[in-house]
Amino acid sequence: MRVVIQRVGSASVAVPDEGYEAGIGHGLLVLAAFEADDSEEDLEWTARKLVAMRIFDDEKGVMNLSVKDAGGEILVVSQFTLYASTAKGNRPSYMKAAPPEISVPLYERFLDVVSSHLGKKVACGIFGADMKVALVNDGPVTIIVDSKVKF
Repeated sequence: MRVVIQRVGSASVAVPDEGYEAGIGHGLLVLAAFEADDSEEDLEWTARKLVAMRIFDDEKGVMNLSVKDAGGEILVVSQFTLYASTAKGNRPSYMKAAPPEISVPLYERFLDVVSSHLGKKVACGIFGADMKVALVNDGPVTIIVDSKVKF
């Protein structure tokens, strides 16, 4: 499992064709992608990591608070392109990304696991939809986490 975590002042996702919108204020925009062999352990580890990661400023301006400590929100958007391979040619290959029949249940379970760790509902996009994502990056602070690379 791979996620890109962005600390935001606000973020939103819209699917105009479906009349869908979701958004958050201060918190984290999380772009999430899944591999076919991702497990419950990958989901749990990644959710714990992103909820506990101390990337919000404390009263002294030091990144010492987690999103939970800071009272922030989380918006999770599926993005299979995080597994793009650009090794050959100019057209990325997405062979490492799990197919929808595997990644949809993983995505839905990940939303539940993150909500559980955060202690409140997580906003989300619609898996596989043509989404329009907007954000006000805070910092900017952008971190990549991969559940297969835990060093």
